Amino acid sequence: MARPEPDGLISAFDDVFSEFNRSDAPGLVVGISQYGKGLYRRGFGLACLELGVANTPSTRMRIASASKHFTCIAALLLAEEGKLDIDASIRSYVPELPILAGEPTLRQLMTHTGGYRCYLDLHMLGNGGAAMEKGRALNYQLQQHDVNFAPGERMMYCNGGYHLLAIAIARASEMSFETFLKQRIFEPMGMVSTTSEPSDVAVVPGKAAAYLRLADGSYRHADVEWMEDLMGDGAMVSTVDDMLVWLSHLRGNKRVGSGSSWAQMLAPASYSSGLTGTYGLGLERHMYRGVEVIYHSGSLFGGASQMITVPAHELDIIIITNGAPASPVELAWQVIDKVLGDDVLDDAALRAKATTLETFLGLYWSQDTATLVELTNDNGNVLFSLSNSKPLPVMLSAGKQYTVKIPGMGPISFRPVPASSAFGAQALDLSQSGHHERLERLSDSTADTADFADGLIGKYVSSDLDAVCTISFDGVNAILAVKGQYGGWISDLTVLSRDVAKISFTPETIGIPAVLAVDRDDTGSVRGFWLNSSRTRKLRFVPVTAA
Repeated sequence: MARPEPDGLISAFDDVFSEFNRSDAPGLVVGISQYGKGLYRRGFGLACLELGVANTPSTRMRIASASKHFTCIAALLLAEEGKLDIDASIRSYVPELPILAGEPTLRQLMTHTGGYRCYLDLHMLGNGGAAMEKGRALNYQLQQHDVNFAPGERMMYCNGGYHLLAIAIARASEMSFETFLKQRIFEPMGMVSTTSEPSDVAVVPGKAAAYLRLADGSYRHADVEWMEDLMGDGAMVSTVDDMLVWLSHLRGNKRVGSGSSWAQMLAPASYSSGLTGTYGLGLERHMYRGVEVIYHSGSLFGGASQMITVPAHELDIIIITNGAPASPVELAWQVIDKVLGDDVLDDAALRAKATTLETFLGLYWSQDTATLVELTNDNGNVLFSLSNSKPLPVMLSAGKQYTVKIPGMGPISFRPVPASSAFGAQALDLSQSGHHERLERLSDSTADTADFADGLIGKYVSSDLDAVCTISFDGVNAILAVKGQYGGWISDLTVLSRDVAKISFTPETIGIPAVLAVDRDDTGSVRGFWLNSSRTRKLRFVPVTAA
């Protein structure tokens, strides 16, 4: 594919975004520049469905987790002044936190290697999409009795770590987190339409409403289901113009932050295994089809974003949605492909073909870590799902290693192990952040739901979750119902074996796909169960009578 001429690029971009050019649905805003010149600056769809107000390039939207690297540079600005040490324990600044499996540093929280469980996952597992009152995010972090892993062991995305970072920044600077960002970053950069907004229900001038698309194609407001104290994890509201200013700064000459600070921002994290990942301090950095990209995406109820730059080509892209059924990440890759043309390598040949793993397609399980992996065939390509999360493509490297890129996780690879007298049934050797474990293949035959429910029916609680879980059996389906302090949800369980079931959510309940693993003693009696999601590991529940 040859690189289009400038006029052709506009037409090519219109083709990418044309399906969102509607007057009856929420949409998105797009900003694209190259070599310091604007290429494309458009709004699509509606900012307000009720009043029919259109999105424009000046419409303000939440950028969600694309906010995270602003939190990191804020901490480094304080470090430059000797007011904060990012290699100190977070308990140096938030001493009320419990001591669990070690004390993560601020740097480890920035790289999602701190090991803490995330307040947001805990809230959604316990309350579905219910609103979260002010102060509850910190309370979730304070009430933890266990962690996902020891600090530095591996990477698992944690919004809670960034919430704690914002608290540390506020305490070290002796001003609110919002004020610090305004005075030290937004104003010096001339980002006049950018603010950090803790409340989703506050009136913010020029900000688009956020919408959720339901299964029947209708929309509902998302803001009333959110929270009151967003901070370092995803509170920023901005425009495409302001974000293009910032992207140019990110890859070019710096006005905010020293060269040393930015070198730290872009340096990838290492794990206790010795392996190095691709995530730095709130920024992802790796190769895409032969070119280096630096980026961070974001998602929240009713919106998503992708902020990405291709430094070698001085190409900057920002895409933000307010509820359009779109992936800004995928749209940004399409834009890069259009702009760079033949300069972008085709990675289709690197995808693992189903024919190479045909006999290994299926489900694999580790009882020790409650890890579930599923390999499936998608039009001839292999997809990989971890802990019931979204299936993603498997890539085959030159060294015959199968790898998967899961957002918010460290490096993941696996090796199929054929059945043999030495190893027994088929298995997968799975590596996460350089740490290895063996998963055994689950039977392809239909599991007995009644056998799964035997001894499991009843009420359960978790010390890390303000919720009561009830498991019931109606003669056909096993059902999990969760009731928290603010809301709840209910789901049929897809039983995979006597001790493993998948949990799914609908747009109406709002939650996190997860896996339920039953814990039985040597006699087969139920001691409790664990929940595993892509961001929560072995969250334990015990019967109410044993709590």
